[in-house]
Amino acid sequence: MSDPFANRGNRDASVVNPRPGGTADGSRHSGPTRPGRTGDPFLIGENMRGGYGKADILNGCTLAVEKGQIAVIVGPNGAGKSTAMKAIFGMLNLREGSVRLDGQDISALNPQDRVKAGMGFVPQVANVFPTMTVEENLEMGAYLRGDDFRQTMQQVYELFPAVADKRRQNAGELSGGQRQQVAVGRALMTQPKLLMLDEPTAGVSPIVMDELFDRIIEIARTGISILMVEQNAKQALEIADIGYVLVQGANRYTGTGAQLMADPEVRRTFLGG
Repeated sequence: MSDPFANRGNRDASVVNPRPGGTADGSRHSGPTRPGRTGDPFLIGENMRGGYGKADILNGCTLAVEKGQIAVIVGPNGAGKSTAMKAIFGMLNLREGSVRLDGQDISALNPQDRVKAGMGFVPQVANVFPTMTVEENLEMGAYLRGDDFRQTMQQVYELFPAVADKRRQNAGELSGGQRQQVAVGRALMTQPKLLMLDEPTAGVSPIVMDELFDRIIEIARTGISILMVEQNAKQALEIADIGYVLVQGANRYTGTGAQLMADPEVRRTFLGG
């Protein structure tokens, strides 16, 4: 197995290194964790308010998911969906609210330490290292681990056979759907308790979208919680245990996927009738 930790990740753009050729910014230090609250869901981002500069994008929104559930966030463009994901992952400082995971308040943790706490995050863009092979991308996902991760890699290959077939190929040479599978696989290499997906089916064909959703269901059945933003709202709500419709950074509707699909106002306004 090749050495994945020889600074190769700095060559490419990624969620932590938006400018290829540089070094990821690890300057933000974490504060302490605190106990969560009795009766908390497995994950909850509660009453989150924050944004970029002085402008608030999130206006008191709350998102939660229980262990092994699939939670889907939908809403119009500019509703704050991806911003909410970044806030939960620690990429956006909150002016108000908190994030609690598995019995701990992790609001003061930076993204790196949230990964250690059990979060895996797959951004919508720049989510693979294109000049590294598929296998090297997966190895990078195990960067924080100190154990033998070969079994986890084999599980990823079993989940995504197309990825296994191209393990020696550079990720940048793959189709959009295959790159998404690599990105999800790399997040799974961290052995997350919570997997966060920002528009995982963006730009892929309907057939690939259905396959990705099938794999997401399989992942949730292993006990991993799923929180995802999805532009294909109807299809996503069909697999959702709970759904959130955000408008202007706040919760407009919350319910099971079936409830939201059956709500005539939600269907008319957000699902195309």
